[in-house]
Amino acid sequence: MIKHMPKNRFYSPALLSIGSSVQLPEAAAIHAIRVLRMTVGDVAILFNGDGIDYIGKFTSIKKNEVVVNITESIALTNESPLNITLLQGISSGDRMDYTIQKAVELGVKQIQPIATERSVVKLNAERAAKRLAHWQNVVHSACEQSGRAVVPQVAAPVSLGHWLSVNSHQDACRILLNPIGAKRLVELEKPNATIQLLIGAEGGLSQNEITIASNNGFQSILLGPRVLRTETAALAAMASLHSIWGDF
Repeated sequence: MIKHMPKNRFYSPALLSIGSSVQLPEAAAIHAIRVLRMTVGDVAILFNGDGIDYIGKFTSIKKNEVVVNITESIALTNESPLNITLLQGISSGDRMDYTIQKAVELGVKQIQPIATERSVVKLNAERAAKRLAHWQNVVHSACEQSGRAVVPQVAAPVSLGHWLSVNSHQDACRILLNPIGAKRLVELEKPNATIQLLIGAEGGLSQNEITIASNNGFQSILLGPRVLRTETAALAAMASLHSIWGDF
């Protein structure tokens, strides 16, 4: 049995079990070999999203190829008690990556990118597919860093209207950051179901989107008297939810 837990963690989509040998994904293998300078005999943690950390030993290293033999497994208990789906307006530059990364660290269960009316970034089908793959990789990296073994999924980008048409009758606590006619979070009752948190992009949500969201059960919430950037708003809201109802 390992006396000290390895510090290096790698995501692997493979089926993991004690006694099995798996090959690391190429990007993870390159990072292990060239950046971390790991060698045969070194020990690391692998996870595939099933909530379990798998401890394994490097048994073979070739050019961009690493084979790991799984020797132990540990079921983790560090998932958030809150089931939060983040409906995040697609932002530009590194803002979206930052929001996704930190949301994973804060325990988000699912991320739904929303193409809002004021989103600066406009994605066609090809670009949307590439961004989706990129965002999921951001999630994997954030799980590696934060110690999560359950991997949140990033859904394909859609408009708010489309998402609401598919999710119009869900039993969920729906929260919208909107200073007009808003309550404070502490005024809400603790939810027993999924929390769906809607955040606009750089320019915020349009009045039309706010109206549509409100008509579909979203409650307007105010986070203080100051204007928050899109990436700040999402993370401040999630941290507040955990402070009031979660495990902070």
